[in-house]
Amino acid sequence: MNRRTLLERASVFAGALAISGTELAKAEGDWPPRWRTFRVTTEIEVLNPAGLTRVWGPAALVQNTPFQKTIYNRVHCETGIARLVRDENKVDLVSAEFPAGVKPALTVISEVQTRDWTVNLPADRPRGMRGGSGLSAYLKPTKMLPTDGIVKARASEITKGTRSDIDKARAIYDWIVENTYRNPKTRGCGVGDIRFMLESGDLGGKCADLNALFVGLARAAGLPARDVYGIRLAPSQMGCKSLGISSDDATKAQHCRSEVFLDECGWIPVDPADVRKVVLEEPPGHRSLEDGLVKQTRSRLFGSWEMNWMAYNYAQDVVLPNSSGPPLHFLMYPQAETDEGRLDSLDADHFQYRIRSVEVNSGA
Repeated sequence: MNRRTLLERASVFAGALAISGTELAKAEGDWPPRWRTFRVTTEIEVLNPAGLTRVWGPAALVQNTPFQKTIYNRVHCETGIARLVRDENKVDLVSAEFPAGVKPALTVISEVQTRDWTVNLPADRPRGMRGGSGLSAYLKPTKMLPTDGIVKARASEITKGTRSDIDKARAIYDWIVENTYRNPKTRGCGVGDIRFMLESGDLGGKCADLNALFVGLARAAGLPARDVYGIRLAPSQMGCKSLGISSDDATKAQHCRSEVFLDECGWIPVDPADVRKVVLEEPPGHRSLEDGLVKQTRSRLFGSWEMNWMAYNYAQDVVLPNSSGPPLHFLMYPQAETDEGRLDSLDADHFQYRIRSVEVNSGA
């Protein structure tokens, strides 16, 4: 990809955002975006306990953001001891313990307000923000997000010839969209082992793989970036059935998104994984990158999120309180351990949970 191509893409994209982002919302009479209120209920039960049983679950992100305000997180537990905790990495989660001989079951209820988030890149250009506190954490490598070796080499190759942070981020986003694919056989949301993906040449997976690849490449290119782990709450209103849920059952609706920090505009939302989801799943399926809906989604998801979704946390390498098991690559599903070890959170025969999402109102 040469410099002229990058500049042409940046120019086209800037125009697309100006039309499809803030200005479109204003034109449709929905500006500023309205806040929507959702109540999310997670019921968790360990079906085959053995001795002391511990259960953990993600709670709604407490930190206020441009796209979400958490009203409360609550936990109900009749047979054990459960509490809401915040770990050393500021991850809000539920931690519960159940003695032998009782039914390990609890309910977590979160109420949040969300609103669609669009950053108008051509206009919103605050300066001097790179030195802000906390950004260094989003440049560091993690177990699944190394920033050296093949990750660094690929990031340098992708961003060669770019002149600004926006150009770098856009080049990485385009590379993800054009070179990866959504693999429907991947369990859950994937694991996010980006070194394996690049070394093996197998660039398939789901959101926790493809968006982790964006984050790792961005960090390797010197851009603070982070995954945002959460769950879809409602149908999409943007014309993509595959980017929402069709009922109040959100049990399998976990979805990871990404943010990248740019000097030109601060944190911006991105989601290349959902572009590949539209390619694969949006009827009639297996759409091309030149398909009109795919092109529209691709333009929108660099700088914009539809907030039929709730954020849990930004954390990686999560250490569960009082756990005897290894750290988690991320916390997006309920987790449990018995005296026999950690359970598979995707094994419904031993570990069961149901997540329901209800829109309480559509207030201003």
